[in-house]
Amino acid sequence: MLAALFVMPVSAKKYRFHFGDGNKICYQKVNPNTIYGSHSSFGYDLGTKPCVGNPYFFSVDLPEGNYRVTMVLGDKNRKTNTTIKTESRRLMLQNIVVPEGKFAKKTFNVNIRNKMITSGTDTVRTKNREQNKLNWDNKLTLEINGEKPGLVSMTIEPVDVPTVFLAGNSTVVDQDDEPWCGWGQILPRFLNDKVSVANYAESGEAGNSFISAKRFAKILTKMKKGDYLFIEFGHNDQKQEGENKGPYKSYQKSLKQMIDETRKKGATPILVTPMNRRSFDENGKIINTLGDFPDAMRQLAKKQNVMLVDLNSMSKTLYEAWGDEASKKAFVHYPSGTFPNQTQPLADNTHFNSYGGYEICKCVLKGLIDNGSPLKKYIVNDFGTFDPAHPDKEEDVIIAPTPFSSTIKPDGN
Repeated sequence: MLAALFVMPVSAKKYRFHFGDGNKICYQKVNPNTIYGSHSSFGYDLGTKPCVGNPYFFSVDLPEGNYRVTMVLGDKNRKTNTTIKTESRRLMLQNIVVPEGKFAKKTFNVNIRNKMITSGTDTVRTKNREQNKLNWDNKLTLEINGEKPGLVSMTIEPVDVPTVFLAGNSTVVDQDDEPWCGWGQILPRFLNDKVSVANYAESGEAGNSFISAKRFAKILTKMKKGDYLFIEFGHNDQKQEGENKGPYKSYQKSLKQMIDETRKKGATPILVTPMNRRSFDENGKIINTLGDFPDAMRQLAKKQNVMLVDLNSMSKTLYEAWGDEASKKAFVHYPSGTFPNQTQPLADNTHFNSYGGYEICKCVLKGLIDNGSPLKKYIVNDFGTFDPAHPDKEEDVIIAPTPFSSTIKPDGN
């Protein structure tokens, strides 16, 4: 009964789970038959159970908010290597190696949200492709992955920290399935437990559609003084036609609306220019396929005195450093048969795989450091430095793949 007081959602403030041998005082014991569902508010989920060498999922019902997760990793009988993702494949911990018989305590923050904007029926207008998205439910889902994952115990508790909100499109979004990856889902891996990331980006969105779908309205209900909002649009805005559309009309208008409303909340807006598409000329140089949209954002940032992360410029340097052929390794370019039920090759020059999302995320972090953003104090020590002209080698960026894949291209491709 004492253990149950600590773990029963929703009224409790702290949840404690023990996955190891034996019992632990004040912790809820989790065994292979603890299944999340209608009869349990926590347990193994998505049809998986713990098995040595295989990834598995664990969910717990939680009200929306920021939570600090503390994990004890290791195993008394073997060396472990654990990677943790949450919700829709947000990377939290990467390749945490613990020697046999040793244990390591790791913490990270995760944001939980639902579609409700205010009481009643006012909700975010989501797309059909989002209906089963783990980002939008009333539970926290953790993916325990890695070469030899070892989770011993875990505590989950509400935490009051600054929130970094992300507004953007498919290049930023938390992509649910392999091999797709937005830079926003890599960002939590490089920030410490003094801040939390809330990625509201969605595939196919432009600045104005992000607002009209009430995604920005939802952000405003959760935003508080001291928070941040990253804004990256452009790829889909340029496809819009009409008298009031274009880089210096609807695009700038939407960006300014988000800037103004963010500042009213006492939070800090940060503009991120849209990264280039993978489009090379005969001399191995990147072709600008985004027209005046990057310059329109640069102009607005200067006029409104908003910090600008020039991802457009850095991505040009990054892609050219890779070169035409090698850059395919960072994008969703795969021959048929690479993934289950993949009958046709994938050749996408807009969207990244995990390696590409990882390197683009590092560009964003470099932009924060170069601009002297207060956010740089939250960057983890092992980030070190990054130069887009000298990207990490693909073989050095190891991220255990999630066991779900899709060949369906994101909206806005």
